[in-house]
Amino acid sequence: MFKKLFASLLQKTEPARRNVKVAALVGVIGGVFSAIVKFGWEVPFPPRTPARNATNPPQTMLEWFGMSPEQSHTTVSFNLNDNLPIYSFIIHFSFAIVFALLYCIAAEYFPKIKLWQGAAFGLLVWIGAHVVFMPLLGWVPSPFPWVAGGQTWSEHFSEALGHVVWLWSIEIVRRDLRNRITHQPDPEVPLDQPYR
Repeated sequence: MFKKLFASLLQKTEPARRNVKVAALVGVIGGVFSAIVKFGWEVPFPPRTPARNATNPPQTMLEWFGMSPEQSHTTVSFNLNDNLPIYSFIIHFSFAIVFALLYCIAAEYFPKIKLWQGAAFGLLVWIGAHVVFMPLLGWVPSPFPWVAGGQTWSEHFSEALGHVVWLWSIEIVRRDLRNRITHQPDPEVPLDQPYR
């Protein structure tokens, strides 16, 4: 059973139907768009308490790589709004663009990555990044809310659903722009089948 399921997940599209260059272009556009969507999600659902956000995960990561706290906390002003953490924004957009590129290019090869219009992949990214990888490196606290100082249920709610919305926005951009540019449906959809 698991072997069959795994095989279906790795089922590939026909090479002649793939368009990796368009997927890469769409991935960059989708990445920028999705970063803005994720910012918008975090306004009503902040993922961290103000105390935990004093040094946010992108700043912690930069300091882990050797950047000084003064530099990682560098801010800029825009439209009379001060204290905009420029390096956090750069990391935020970079993360979104890299994962959008991976997703859009992978979708050309493996259609199952689009499960639930990308929501499943978004949940996997959240688990991989916020529950496993970043806690292991000490960039965020323990993922267990019952551990003192661990991530809270509110943080999990914000990040999990935020990643679903974030990936869904990438899928919306990917499908629309890819189909408009190529004038064809996705690679796994027969050419004689009408658009849906």
